[in-house]
Amino acid sequence: MRLPSFCLALCLTVTLANAATLDDIKSRGALKCGVNSGLKGFAEKGPDGVWAGFDVDFCRALAAAVVGDPGKVEFTPLNAQERFEALQSGTVDVLARNTTWTMERETKLPFRFAGISYHDGQGFMMKTLMGVTSVFNMSSASICFVNGTTAQANVDDFFREKEMAYTAVGFDKQDDALKAYDEGKCDAYTADQSQLYALKLRLSKPDDNLILPEVISKEPLGPVVRSDDAQWFNIVRWTLFALINAEELDLRQPNIGDELRIQRGVEEFTITVVELTGARGPDVDAFSLGVQIPATIVAANAVSGTSLPTDSGFEKAQDPARHEGKIIRLNRDGSVPADNPDPDGP
Repeated sequence: MRLPSFCLALCLTVTLANAATLDDIKSRGALKCGVNSGLKGFAEKGPDGVWAGFDVDFCRALAAAVVGDPGKVEFTPLNAQERFEALQSGTVDVLARNTTWTMERETKLPFRFAGISYHDGQGFMMKTLMGVTSVFNMSSASICFVNGTTAQANVDDFFREKEMAYTAVGFDKQDDALKAYDEGKCDAYTADQSQLYALKLRLSKPDDNLILPEVISKEPLGPVVRSDDAQWFNIVRWTLFALINAEELDLRQPNIGDELRIQRGVEEFTITVVELTGARGPDVDAFSLGVQIPATIVAANAVSGTSLPTDSGFEKAQDPARHEGKIIRLNRDGSVPADNPDPDGP
C-alpha cells in the first residue's frame, strides 16, 4: 500500500477485523475523547460550554476522519489518576490529554502511543521574592507536583544526580497542588513547561512568579489508545501524521480545496484523499470517508511558543548541504573533512 507524504482530507481504508473501537464509534455516531480537565492551550471548557485547545482540536480532527463531522466528539475531562483507567475501561476511545510517552507506560500498561504531537520538558516555577533564578539554587526546597505523572521521578533523578535535597509535596489533583503553591505551602511547583505557563495565569498574582529556565527532562506528549485494536491505532496514528504534515505546509481550511496542488521543487503533489491504513484483500471489506481535517491545528504557542514536530527532517536528510540525518565525520585533529558527509560527494 502506498502511504502519502501528506494528507488533509482523510480517507481511511481499514480492515474490519478487530474493529471494535471503530464499530463502536460509528454505532454511537460520536468519538469519546479523554482530555485534561482544564489546561489553557491544551483543553479548556469555555463559559459557553465549548471545549477549545490543542488536544481538543486533535479529537475533532479524529472525529472528522472516522465520523465525518468534527463536531461529533464527547469530551471527558480526566485528571492524571483517572486517565488510564478511563481508557482501559472503554470510557473513552482515545486519550488526548498531554500524556508523556514512556517505555514503562507502553510495556507495562495495555496501551500504545500513536506518536508525538507535542515536545515538552519539565521545569519549575517559583515566587520571585525568593530570589531563586536557577534550579541549581533550589537545594532543600519543598516542591509541589501532581501524583500519577512523571514529575516526581524526574525530580528524584535530577536532584540525586546533582546531589541536592528536596521535599516532595504531592497532590492527586492539579487544582489542589496549584492552590498549595499559591498559598505558600511549598517553595516551587514542577510540571511540564507548557503547563507552567498556563497554570501561572491562574495564580492570584501571576507576575510575582518566575518560571526557571532549566528543563530537566524530555516529555514527548501524544495520543494514547488501547493496545488490543491495531486498526484503531493505525487510524489515530495516521490522523496525527496527516496533521503534522498539514501544519508544516501551513494548510488551514480557508486555503484548502478538495484538491490543493502545491509546488515543491520540481515535484507537484496533490493534497487529496488517499489510503492511510489497513489493507485490501479478498476477505476484507473497506470503507472510505472523504472529509477535510478541521482548521486551527496549531501547537499551544499561546502559552509556550512551542510548535508541533514535522517530518521535514526526512527530506532534509537527502540534502548534502544539511546536517540532518547525517553522520558527521571528523579528522583525527578534530577538523571536518571537506567531503563530509558523503565521501564520494562534493
